[in-house]
Amino acid sequence: MHTALYGPGGFYARGEPPARHFRTSVHVSPSYAAAIWEMLRQVDAGLGHPARIDLVDVGAGRGELLEQVLAAAETETAAEPAGARTMPGAGPAPRAALAPVAGPARAAGPARAAGPARAAGPARAADLAREAGLGSGLAGRIAATAVDVAPRPAGLDPRIAWRPVPPARITGLVIASEWLDNVPLDVVELTAAGLAVILVDPASGAERPGHPPDQADLAWLRSWWPLAARGDRAEVGRTRCQAWAGVIRRIDRGVAVAADYGHGKAARPARGTLTGYLEGRTVPALPDGSRDITAHVALDACAAAGTAAGASESVLTTQRAALRELGLDARRPSLALAATDPDRYARVLGRASADAELMDAEGLGGFGWLIQAVGTSLPAPLAKLARSAPG
Repeated sequence: MHTALYGPGGFYARGEPPARHFRTSVHVSPSYAAAIWEMLRQVDAGLGHPARIDLVDVGAGRGELLEQVLAAAETETAAEPAGARTMPGAGPAPRAALAPVAGPARAAGPARAAGPARAAGPARAADLAREAGLGSGLAGRIAATAVDVAPRPAGLDPRIAWRPVPPARITGLVIASEWLDNVPLDVVELTAAGLAVILVDPASGAERPGHPPDQADLAWLRSWWPLAARGDRAEVGRTRCQAWAGVIRRIDRGVAVAADYGHGKAARPARGTLTGYLEGRTVPALPDGSRDITAHVALDACAAAGTAAGASESVLTTQRAALRELGLDARRPSLALAATDPDRYARVLGRASADAELMDAEGLGGFGWLIQAVGTSLPAPLAKLARSAPG
């Protein structure tokens, strides 16, 4: 799986545009980026408005999410009256209306080095922002970084840094939207002879049982996906846990979000979820480099790994619930608007339809959101979801 996705000529390594093969939340509606912008505002306030705030998109694709968030930041900043922009150290601004990236070894970063906190007082923070060429409002303090193994797309906003691995030290917000499902893993089946790693011929797709899982994978399976019936399969998510823990270790202070389709221990799929996507169609997961290969994520296991790596607060919820708390409203416009302003009605209706797709409980709205904080608190609207988080 690693070679097919990230090796020489692999699906992602060669820069295949994800939107050509499947739709993600950022492709569905600009409201997804608006929600991330709102989350960044809340994280910034919780951090005390540092002189520089990181916004890191892991598994950035073509950089669309960061470009949309930066555009939302510019729009709001331009709409603020003179003197109303948030200064570092000031109170929160008004609420907005409404491995390579996937390789576990490369995703894992060094442990956070001890040192003084990077937050500064209001005056010093403003000085540092000016020295760095950043504006005093949040929009001017964002350091946007796209993380992906693909080459940097032509024409990408020059404000966005492009890296194959996340920054070593992060203060701010990390978004990993549909990244973990592409972190390579092994599939294990319970056979008559015991547990066996399934081997696949890249040319034909033919499968056969191979060697037993190693001790580390066996330990993960016992904890998170025990197999009881012959023929049942598990997708060993240890590599995803390592990758996520590597992201958490790189955060000095901030919040990380993994948004992905996933499952909990009480409802693991008996035959797994491994599949392929090619030009908008679901296809067999043939590991020949021609297609995306993906498997659902054991987000509960990743949450435990993140806590062990240093996360102090966690919420595991759904995209539908999280977006609601971040201000997304997918209600259809009143029919009265159609009579008075039909063009506006059509625009608002189209946006509401796209937003409804983001929040559809049977689709993108059913995605899991793992939200973890390091050295700060979770944004209040998301923290309260902990009481109703799935187990």
